[in-house]
Amino acid sequence: MQVKDIVARIKTDFEGVVPKASWGETSFFYNPGMALPNGVYFCTLKEKNGDNDKASELDRDGVFRLSIGIAKQSYEKHFGSKPKRPPKGGIIDTGHDFTALNKLMPHPIYGWMSWVQVLNPSVSMFEDLLPLIAEAHENAVIKFNKKTANK
Repeated sequence: MQVKDIVARIKTDFEGVVPKASWGETSFFYNPGMALPNGVYFCTLKEKNGDNDKASELDRDGVFRLSIGIAKQSYEKHFGSKPKRPPKGGIIDTGHDFTALNKLMPHPIYGWMSWVQVLNPSVSMFEDLLPLIAEAHENAVIKFNKKTANK
């Protein structure tokens, strides 16, 4: 799949999504009616390395990363206990090859927060990821509703 295809699917399949593109990254927020300044972040597509984010080697031609913030229980179902937070500029210690394409694995920096990643997901991998994206979206809806309950 291409980045544009994933952006289109997420915008189409999930209600209240506001994508924000900046510096080689498209972040997806749940923010119906723009009720919050930024909304609640749940998913991102990243197309280039950051200063403290080079573990996926996104500087390779055509390589991008789909990252999803899932529930702790889902993370532990897939990978076991969450890793410790890495030091600034470091990566989590899980033994994963964070440069592998089309493979679900912890996010190299935010795995400790239950974020997962896939580099260059195929169509079938993306279909397999839809339940995790739906879970992340639903968690964002819950957080959004809590934040806006008294507004």
